[in-house]
Amino acid sequence: MNQKFNTKVNDSLQFTIDSESAKNLDLIETKPQLFHLLEQSKPSNIQIIDSNFNTKTYTIKVNNNSYTVKIEDDLDALIKSLGFEVGASKMVNDIKAPMPGLILDIMVKAGDQVTVDTPLLILEAMKMENSIVSPRDGVIKSVSGTKGNTVDKGELLIEFE
Repeated sequence: MNQKFNTKVNDSLQFTIDSESAKNLDLIETKPQLFHLLEQSKPSNIQIIDSNFNTKTYTIKVNNNSYTVKIEDDLDALIKSLGFEVGASKMVNDIKAPMPGLILDIMVKAGDQVTVDTPLLILEAMKMENSIVSPRDGVIKSVSGTKGNTVDKGELLIEFE
């Protein structure tokens, strides 16, 4: 079955390639993530620098020029037309206590800019210290918990803008 792929390079150049054409490329993997391509008697060295399977986005270097390539198949196009995004994660707007415990430390305050995995607070539960980290990039809207206070499971601790 010949499948078509919509391809976008550097968010500007768009083209469609089919699986049969891709299969017939004169392409050889010389080392892991390194390839040699011969097209119309012109050689090209290709290196895959970065890849994100969930978003189907790749950063490649062709003859020392870097490109960002996004590949979308028919299923991706259908999912997008239905109003969903492939690989999108749920936007978390608040952090609630995952279990009852004691707040040992709060590392952020309202207005702080945080990135994914930034430590937000430490919650002691069952004699263990649990570091609660940011699930996304964002700005802290409010901090409901107070250092030294106990919290119940599901209690709001931190809100994002």
